[in-house]
Amino acid sequence: MQELRGINVANAINEEIINEAKKLDYIPHLAIIRVGERPDDMSYERGATKKMDKVGFRCTSFVYPETITNEEFQKEFDKINNDEDIDGILLLRPLPKHLDEKAIENRINQTKDLDGISPANLAKVFAGDDTGMAPCTAEAVIEMLDYADVDLKGKRATVIGRSLVIGKPVAMLLMKKNATVTICHTKTVDMPQTCKNAEVLVAAAGVAKMVDSSYVSDGAIVIDVGINVDTNGNLCGDVNYEEVSKKASIITPVPGGVGSVTTSVLAKHLLKGAMLRRA
Repeated sequence: MQELRGINVANAINEEIINEAKKLDYIPHLAIIRVGERPDDMSYERGATKKMDKVGFRCTSFVYPETITNEEFQKEFDKINNDEDIDGILLLRPLPKHLDEKAIENRINQTKDLDGISPANLAKVFAGDDTGMAPCTAEAVIEMLDYADVDLKGKRATVIGRSLVIGKPVAMLLMKKNATVTICHTKTVDMPQTCKNAEVLVAAAGVAKMVDSSYVSDGAIVIDVGINVDTNGNLCGDVNYEEVSKKASIITPVPGGVGSVTTSVLAKHLLKGAMLRRA
């Protein structure tokens, strides 16, 4: 069994970004937009800021109180969206309920939309258009499989979860690599048997340790996208690592797996967005 750790994948992406950025005559600039003080948002913001610093990119955080009105927030967002000095935007979501997230998704500049939240970017991902940007976590899954030299052509791949953040876009990215994809969800009948047919299993259900050995065939590749807290208060994935690691040929841990690649994909998207904008 090979444990596929995110740090190695992230380092390889970082190196690629630094080499590409040397050819530029400007420094790409990321804007992080955060509303309120949610600990997970603040943690991701710190990680993203650190990553931009590591690859030599600029990063500015725009932080607003949770009490900001929808009208004020939309105005502030438009200023950032229209700022020619900003090459990419990371909006930390979900926003407080009184803020119109859909309006932002529809208004965000497509080349600045680094986490693939706009309908235009999602449509491009679904159409297999390389100028589109997939959500960073979905693309991080593919980066990990690429790093492990997994040839997806003709492989049976199953994705647990159908959200627009991970499930659906990762299914499209797997199909782009010529995998044969099945999507499981809460209405799937006999999910363990469906998953057991997979040579590559991507777990993005959001349920702690849901995927046990009954879901996995011998030698399967298991990518765990879940980030949950177990009954003991420890961080864990959607996969019961102890059980599944005995059957899988490749498995990603949580923490230390897909999540640690996401900010490197964000930096890669910033470089791509900057090059598209400034071409």
